[in-house]
Amino acid sequence: MQSLILRHKPQLTIISGVLIAAGLVARFAFHSQPAYAAAFIIASIIGVLPILIQAVQALRVRVMSIDVLVSIAVFGAFLIGSWDESAIVTFLFLVGGQIERYTLNQTRSAISALTDMAPQSAAVRRADGTFETVPVDDVHVGDIVKVTTGDRIPVDGTVMSGTGLVNESAITGEPIPVDKAAGSSASAGTLLDDGMLTIRADMVGEDTTFGRIIELVENAQDSKSKEERFIDRFATYYTPAVLIIAVIVGLVTRRVDLAITMLVLGCPGALVIGVPVSNMAGIGNGARHGVLIKGSEVTHRLSSADTFVFDKTGTITVGVPQVTDVRRYDDDGTPVANDTGNGAGGAHIGGFEETKDVAARDSSVRDSSVRDASALDAGSGPAHDDVVRYLVGVESQSQHPLAKAIVQHFGDTPVPQVDEVSVVTGGGISAVHDNHRILVGSPRFLEADGIALTSSMREDASELEMQGDSLVAVAVDGSIRLLLGIRDRLRPGVAEDIARLRRLGAKTIVLLSGDNQRAVDLMTAKLGFDRAIGGLLPDEKAAVISGLRDDGHRVVFVGDGINDSPSLALADVGIAMGNGADVAIDTSDVVLADSDFSRLPHAYGLAKHTVRNMRENIAIAVGTVALLLSGLVLTTWLTMAVGMFVHEASVLAVILNGMRLLRYRTGGNHGTHHWNIRKLDAYQGQPRSVIDTVVA
Repeated sequence: MQSLILRHKPQLTIISGVLIAAGLVARFAFHSQPAYAAAFIIASIIGVLPILIQAVQALRVRVMSIDVLVSIAVFGAFLIGSWDESAIVTFLFLVGGQIERYTLNQTRSAISALTDMAPQSAAVRRADGTFETVPVDDVHVGDIVKVTTGDRIPVDGTVMSGTGLVNESAITGEPIPVDKAAGSSASAGTLLDDGMLTIRADMVGEDTTFGRIIELVENAQDSKSKEERFIDRFATYYTPAVLIIAVIVGLVTRRVDLAITMLVLGCPGALVIGVPVSNMAGIGNGARHGVLIKGSEVTHRLSSADTFVFDKTGTITVGVPQVTDVRRYDDDGTPVANDTGNGAGGAHIGGFEETKDVAARDSSVRDSSVRDASALDAGSGPAHDDVVRYLVGVESQSQHPLAKAIVQHFGDTPVPQVDEVSVVTGGGISAVHDNHRILVGSPRFLEADGIALTSSMREDASELEMQGDSLVAVAVDGSIRLLLGIRDRLRPGVAEDIARLRRLGAKTIVLLSGDNQRAVDLMTAKLGFDRAIGGLLPDEKAAVISGLRDDGHRVVFVGDGINDSPSLALADVGIAMGNGADVAIDTSDVVLADSDFSRLPHAYGLAKHTVRNMRENIAIAVGTVALLLSGLVLTTWLTMAVGMFVHEASVLAVILNGMRLLRYRTGGNHGTHHWNIRKLDAYQGQPRSVIDTVVA
């Protein structure tokens, strides 16, 4: 019976309201006092039933809830014959509860939308080759699932067969469907617009993108800030204190109606709900904008931070080396029509172009490589095209990041089968092809092999090093034919985002890097860092964090790699790039989805606004109680019904004030309103997707 009553609370609220309206009509239209009294008595009984049940449930676990105060007040009103007061109080209390539930559900909408994106079933291949539809929870790693047109992909996995167009707009924000074929990666929650795919499940259930995101956000909502913990303790003593004071007032004044009114006016509803609703709205806003905050306490620490410390590689840079300069020479070392990335019209920040200019630069270098091939054909050595082919053939057999950058840069070049490839101690690769001996490595490595650099080569090498490039030289038959400059690139808009952090309140901004100090200085020349320290090992980075904290700074560390984990854990707030290492994500307090650096100012500003909103709600709640109690003492018109109306209005006020956080934006350009998922190469040795980002 109790569950039935609680389940139909909205209907009981409507019936109570109808009876109150009928009673008012009976009294003022038909002047029928008995009908008026009967309607209000029935409305009081119907209205108090769910409130009384909740009060009893609270008392069973030794909690003095607001429902207990209202139940006592309603029974007291019955004792003194105030049917109208009891009916209106219960009705307003029930209406306030329904409004509260509705508005709180709105703050949770960003989170609940995640679960709607995950399919509930999957077609799994059995031993006989047939496919059986099973609940998605029954899919295991290694299972083969079939996805047909119109289905959502149920797992994170690898396409084994078939082709199709996958709509990833709900995940990446990109409106154009992506072609998928054997070997392609697939993400749970994406929609197959056309075709048919069979996919091997690499991640299932809670290990998929959605499982990890939902777990993070749910844990964040369950965690409590110091304000929430204080209010929990305060409410434990406050509610019994109101009851005791009301009894004392009734005994001293011999006015039961005054004591009952005090019970209603003293209800701490707005105080209890104000901080949690701000917390949920702030976390919901973060989820919508690609910022996963792991709890309300994290929000408070982030809001008070005054120092931001950044790792360099993969944090303020893309983390992927790219060829920026190609210098070419003939057999006698004479430079030939050198192309540089700088000549492509890139935007420079301390010698580092932003990633948006890469495509234009690469196109320029490749086109001019073809144009200048004829200039080399006259020499006795291999033509330029052949040298490039040799280089790609050698580097395609290496997993070194610089080798991958070279292969990607010359992506249109046919890859020959190079023989006798071996890694030489000292930092290079030796190979043989078409009876030509090929050496690839640093200029120092080639010199150690007896290959001399001309003065122009040394000038080129010095120039590239001054720009912060890593150097790769290519020698064929003892002559250096190519010199490549390779470096990482800044993420777009880093300088603007750092300036936004300062405007929001950051006092000190520091860069820590394992790179040499010259490269660090070149990169940070125009970014506005207060300090930029290079040549640091992971434990030395952690020591810098400790030193800043010892000096009284409230430190945020932003990183992405396994080597950043000590610093992430040691800082007051650790923030991980969403495409970073899993240990960094797990160690951090905040995750920036899709590794979008521009989300960082939003996270900082949101934290400040959330804490401010919590304090506003506390002020509204305390001010309302103080106003009502003073009005009870100083005026004669403040009845129990009026008090309940003001009380419920204050509850609604703090909820609406908290919901303002859902609309907060810093004004920067930080991504789309969709979940953005990017792939990591490995997660515990297996392909996986990682938490990345944002619900519309």
